[in-house]
Amino acid sequence: MLRIETYSLGPLQTNAYLLRGEDEGRAIIIDPGMNPAPLLRKIEGLDIEAILLTHAHFDHIGGVEEIRQAKKCPVYIHPIESDWLTTPKLNGSLMWPEVGPPISTSAAEYDLAEAQKLHFLGHDFTVYHTPGHSPGSVSFLCGNDLFSGDVLFRLGVGRTDLPGGREVDLYNSIRGKLFNLSDEVKVYPGHGPRTTIGYERANNPYVS
Repeated sequence: MLRIETYSLGPLQTNAYLLRGEDEGRAIIIDPGMNPAPLLRKIEGLDIEAILLTHAHFDHIGGVEEIRQAKKCPVYIHPIESDWLTTPKLNGSLMWPEVGPPISTSAAEYDLAEAQKLHFLGHDFTVYHTPGHSPGSVSFLCGNDLFSGDVLFRLGVGRTDLPGGREVDLYNSIRGKLFNLSDEVKVYPGHGPRTTIGYERANNPYVS
């Protein structure tokens, strides 16, 4: 049984996910965003096995370096966006100076690829390359839990007007990959509330 906790971090209320399995002392984190103090307090006594990134926009990576330094854990990202971690111009943190300072991190330790299988916390995670919001966006499926980043939201989809975004790719990712999953799959997006594949397939006005 996977235990999932959500932390809405930073000025853009980005969802960071803390995942734990049967061993309560071990965890992984998906998308540690800006101003990660609440998450850092929660993981103080935990062994963090990895940080998984759905993509490298600044609001999803703002807490990466603090957590990696505190927990000595590796970072995983799609190689298309590996340079975004180290380059504020690419990750977008220079575009909105009123939101926060430029963000950069050290390079990721591991690349992600389509159909790759990861094993953490006694569970298997399948990587789906789901570009469109950004070219290196990925989604992670563990059992019936899908972490979709900024690709699919409850009754919404990710924006495609940022550098590297492409509308046709976004809809191909959703219709061609995510909507092939079963109705019961729970979707944990990068912003906003949880939903399900079945609900979005039936009701999402952007991809119905």
